[in-house]
Amino acid sequence: MRFATYTADGETFYGAVTDAGMIALSPQFPHWPTLRDVIAADGLPALAKAAEGKPVTHTDFTYEIPIPNPEKILCVGVNFPDRNAEYKDGSAQPKHMSLFPRFPRSFTGAGRPLIRPPENHTLDYEGEVAVVIGKPGRRIKPEDAYEHIAALTLANEGTIRDWVRHAKFNVTQGKNWDNSGAIGPWLVPFTDAAQLDGARILTRVNGEVRQYDTLSRMMFPVREEIAYISTFTTLQPGDVIITGTPTGAGARFDPPKYLVPGDVVEVEVEGIGILRNTVEDET
Repeated sequence: MRFATYTADGETFYGAVTDAGMIALSPQFPHWPTLRDVIAADGLPALAKAAEGKPVTHTDFTYEIPIPNPEKILCVGVNFPDRNAEYKDGSAQPKHMSLFPRFPRSFTGAGRPLIRPPENHTLDYEGEVAVVIGKPGRRIKPEDAYEHIAALTLANEGTIRDWVRHAKFNVTQGKNWDNSGAIGPWLVPFTDAAQLDGARILTRVNGEVRQYDTLSRMMFPVREEIAYISTFTTLQPGDVIITGTPTGAGARFDPPKYLVPGDVVEVEVEGIGILRNTVEDET
């Protein structure tokens, strides 16, 4: 079962995704205004039961990011061995992971354009798996981390590369341009460790595979990410952790292959789906 937030007929709904279209479920659960509220109440099983045998309600719709109002979105940077080597600074695997925040408005939904701003044209792609926290926790042990995950989705952690170099100690300004990245298209409930431990991620641009790797090669696995992050901040239901991207982003080519209007970017993980977006200039 897959669940999405979407807009249809001028209204925003959440519901179950089928091959034929959407089954709106939010009208049946007014006490859960968004999927964040559903997750906080451990309500995904109730949604799945409510969708059984129901007809499709919308075939013409637009995806929004699945959790429209997360308290926080935290991204893990440089989390694959080859990505660390890309920096060519001779450094070994770092002792601690790199983290930075992203704002919800920096992401758009599946099927919608990533926006290249007029100020800078170094828009780049980063395909990643995103985990959505279901059970709150502080100082979570690695061995208990998976118990705190409600669902999985995909992210294209779109970046304005020149702007991540504007300062000495942070990348925040290059990572938060409005609608520069995407999350979605839907949430897949997390029910089995193999959904992460065996995951293979690839990113295509105009059909060309640019990134391909397995999550098992991450320097800081998801269990460690949850444990480390929850050491300094309480993880809350609906929080999103974007887990890291493989080598092969456009900036690492010579010359760089930045995104341009008309490009189609796809991030795919078997068992989760495909996050597909086009690219447009800001108007």
